[in-house]
Amino acid sequence: MTDKERVIKERISHSGIFDFPAFYGFVHYWLEEEGYGVVERKYAEKVTGNTREISIEWKATKKLSDYFKIEIELDYEVKELSDVEVEIDGKKKKMNKGKIEIELTGNLIKDPESSWESTPLNRFLRDVYNKYIIPTRVESMNEKVKADVRDIKEEMKAFFTLSGRR
Repeated sequence: MTDKERVIKERISHSGIFDFPAFYGFVHYWLEEEGYGVVERKYAEKVTGNTREISIEWKATKKLSDYFKIEIELDYEVKELSDVEVEIDGKKKKMNKGKIEIELTGNLIKDPESSWESTPLNRFLRDVYNKYIIPTRVESMNEKVKADVRDIKEEMKAFFTLSGRR
């Protein structure tokens, strides 16, 4: 069994006008550009009248070394999403209006291939390795997880800020 440790949990929310399909694509593209593989574990959409509620769960993973892997879980909750038409630079454009909340959880996975799980002795040696031989390396990997989660959160904020100013 791999050793998975939650390092950081962040939350972002936005209410107002934004382009949901563009935002969805932007976040997916950013993760891929940073070397993450993205798996969509859930996509549920509920239509009520003219509004939609969408729930999305992503798991993005990136291998740092043979022993370390970053996992970012993104949980989207979109409520009261409706289509609106806005005027940008004198041109009409279809956008969305609603509320979106995203929860970002950054995890550090040690021994993702479970190489050290074959015997109780190996598990003991892995614990000794983590606690006494590479604690500074583990801490630097934790900082990398925090940095990546904060970076994507800032990119999301920037997206909403830019789309709101138009």
